[in-house]
Amino acid sequence: MPAVKLRRGYRFERDKFGLAGLTPDPSEIVAAPRVRECPVQLEATVEAVHPLAENDPTQRGRHLAFEVRIRCVHIEESILMDGQPNRIDPDKWRPLIMNFQKFYELAPRELRPLRLAEISEELYRG
Repeated sequence: MPAVKLRRGYRFERDKFGLAGLTPDPSEIVAAPRVRECPVQLEATVEAVHPLAENDPTQRGRHLAFEVRIRCVHIEESILMDGQPNRIDPDKWRPLIMNFQKFYELAPRELRPLRLAEISEELYRG
């Protein structure tokens, strides 16, 4: 097996799904596969690429922000709110959050109600 070249602690891995023990599923709209084991899957296309720090000669060309359009959403039924087929129940879903290079899961309690939750979902639709 050839030596693996590490760059900033990362290495190229052709079979990322196999290495992670995950199962690829075909997407409906985009070419990239979805992860079967993930309860929320978003299919997206790149709409624009925005360079960052263009005024800093030491950073110019090194950082990009990608603007994407969500084309299709796949949600596992077990995490949906009862009686609300278009809403995820935060008490049923525990996504991983990366914070300062460590993974955390959301706390299993609501801190306080949010006024935005009182606004009808229909008002958000374009």
